[in-house]
Amino acid sequence: MRVDTRSNYTSNREWFHSVLGGKDVVLCHTSALECLGQFPGYVSENQIDIYTTVHEPYENVNQYIVDSFDGIEIINVAGLRCTSLNQTINDMLRDYDMIDEQSLVQALAGFYYRNGRSFDGLRIAPQYIDRFNAIRDWAVEFYNYD
Repeated sequence: MRVDTRSNYTSNREWFHSVLGGKDVVLCHTSALECLGQFPGYVSENQIDIYTTVHEPYENVNQYIVDSFDGIEIINVAGLRCTSLNQTINDMLRDYDMIDEQSLVQALAGFYYRNGRSFDGLRIAPQYIDRFNAIRDWAVEFYNYD
């Protein structure tokens, strides 16, 4: 089953509520960044990223099946469950070859500039430090228009 696309709604959160409302899922990756207001999304977006314990028959929902949500840092934003910013960044670094790199770099750039040109406050897991260091300069330069 194919779910509605983002272009049918006025906001990402409205779209997420419509498609996922009442389901036992957690927004992750790019969808979590959108829910957290760290990435604006794409006008004609049609993919949603979730953690779930049960596979659903969706064509355009990237489902990451987990045994349970234990160990996943989850927050509630406007009635939607999503991974925290630190959880999201670490998850995207872990799954780097399968994620939307643009959303990760833009979210890191926003964090950097909102925090006085610093990444202080991000808790990057030791196993992902090398990957973070490989892309951090892209984030620092993301809004540099010189």
